[in-house]
Amino acid sequence: MSPRLHSWERPALTVAAAVTCGLAQVVVFPRFSWDLLAPVCLVPLLLVLSGLGPWRRFLLGWVSGGVFWAGTCYWIYPVMRDYASITPPVAGALFVTFFTVKSVQMGAFAFVAGPLLRKPWAVPAVAVLWVGLEGSHQYIFFTWTQLGNASLDFAVPHVLRLAPWTGIYGPSLVFALVNVAVAVAIRRRSATPFVALLPVLGVFLLPALPPEGGGSRTARLVQPNVHPDLLKTDWLANNGTSHLARMLELSSAPADLEKPSLVVWPEYPVPAFYFDDPRSRAFHERVARESGAAFIFNTISFEDGDRQRPRNSSVTLDRTGKRLSEYSKIILVPFGEFVPWPFHYFVEKVTLQAGMFRPGKQIAVATVEGKGIGTFICYESVFARLIRKFTAGGAQLLVNISNDSWYGRSAARDQHLLVVRMRAVENARWILRATNDGVTTAIGPSGRIEAQLPSYEQAALDVRFEYRTEKTGFVRFGEWLWWLCLAAAAPVTLRARPWKRHAGSVDAGGRGR
Repeated sequence: MSPRLHSWERPALTVAAAVTCGLAQVVVFPRFSWDLLAPVCLVPLLLVLSGLGPWRRFLLGWVSGGVFWAGTCYWIYPVMRDYASITPPVAGALFVTFFTVKSVQMGAFAFVAGPLLRKPWAVPAVAVLWVGLEGSHQYIFFTWTQLGNASLDFAVPHVLRLAPWTGIYGPSLVFALVNVAVAVAIRRRSATPFVALLPVLGVFLLPALPPEGGGSRTARLVQPNVHPDLLKTDWLANNGTSHLARMLELSSAPADLEKPSLVVWPEYPVPAFYFDDPRSRAFHERVARESGAAFIFNTISFEDGDRQRPRNSSVTLDRTGKRLSEYSKIILVPFGEFVPWPFHYFVEKVTLQAGMFRPGKQIAVATVEGKGIGTFICYESVFARLIRKFTAGGAQLLVNISNDSWYGRSAARDQHLLVVRMRAVENARWILRATNDGVTTAIGPSGRIEAQLPSYEQAALDVRFEYRTEKTGFVRFGEWLWWLCLAAAAPVTLRARPWKRHAGSVDAGGRGR
């Protein structure tokens, strides 16, 4: 064995470290929610990278990323199998393709991080690289949980105070900095790397998040609890009328309760055609009038009236049934509302509607009694850059309508809720979240769940909320920290020259380079 081959670089140990890193990231998030691992979940991989050759670093990162994406998004396989009319072998092949492709960015992180870990400025350099690559997922096919989401329930709540200023990227950067400092300190057997964490102490000087507790307004969130499998039968033909009557009943508060100023129905499998079906339009107008409240609901609309070009939309009516605004979902779900090229040649989508959904083109903020309400739909909650546009456009309240029933009873529901909570903190807004069968909830501007319905029940939830007018730094300036990290990662990557074999690196066989 080469004298340069440190025990950290032994092949079996490096593979174990990569797998452990991936598993540690999985358990940070629901359903495990071991958020205390967030500051150390990357350490196993970081410990073994600095002495390895370029392609071995990439492969280890790729393995680690594959474990993370497969372990976190395991629910994608049953969704495709059960709701996309895809046979189990094909669904399995697509799932393997999914986490294989998504793990490339983790491979790129390890590829670049190896030589950076040797540098005196390793801690900030590797941390900004992490944030830069993590944020890039939103532009490449699919994105979901980010490391910064762990700050929502973290034992040191001050980390979350960064989010209104930096978005999720501030908490992600803090966790990445600690991970790298711990790994470098262990490798060098020195406490010196922890000096790089001194700026992190600034989180204790940040202003507190908005106070918890309900507001002066009341809204009613309706949870229909209609499982998608029912629509594969004659359920809608036999029960559609009684179901809508029940929805109308749930939308009106009992006489002994305060009348809500807003009623929200979720995205759910029973289709509405408000724009081109007079009976559907009349019914929804009736809901608004009988509830005596502004009414937000989901409907299928059609681009330019063309039924071959459906859109997933929301409509807001005032208490008289007059339409105030409409919004069509801008960011669609891959394999859910559209099938990426070239898969559309042989894969049907998840949704029960015919044809490929078309994306909307612009946000919309409804003005209800002088207050702005922005409604985003389901998977859009993952995109911080989109949700802030509603707030920047005048939304004083955010509403999320979603149908998470496709996920079954998997961890995806809780993962999705975690993501929505981060959007509340970034925007300092209440988010009222109505879902088909869970999780229906009211989220305060501090990210706290203020009220919640039990899942898998047909019910309505009356919640207190408040309209808010102030705009956070993130709303004003957007993803500035991510762009800064991305810009900083470029020169340090070039300086480190990760594509070259550096002195002391080893290949898979253990030979010195």
